[in-house]
Amino acid sequence: MPSSLTCREFVAFLADYLEGRLDEPQRARFDRHLAACPSCVSYTRSYRESVRLARCAFSLLDERVPDEVPEDLVRAILDARDSER
Repeated sequence: MPSSLTCREFVAFLADYLEGRLDEPQRARFDRHLAACPSCVSYTRSYRESVRLARCAFSLLDERVPDEVPEDLVRAILDARDSER
């Protein structure tokens, strides 16, 4: 296994890296790459933020629509969402 890691390889296994599914030698390769590659540091930061925002968005699916939101607006949004599928 080569000791260096390309940015393309880094991105391909980023989810495994962040979720702790890499063995110690692989994780060490990722850590070395991050220490030397500001672009991958930035990419990792934006990836983490995207995951956080997606989880936040999905956590709101079960919340009740406030009473002050007009029913016809809610229906229009739901109809538009359904027609996109």
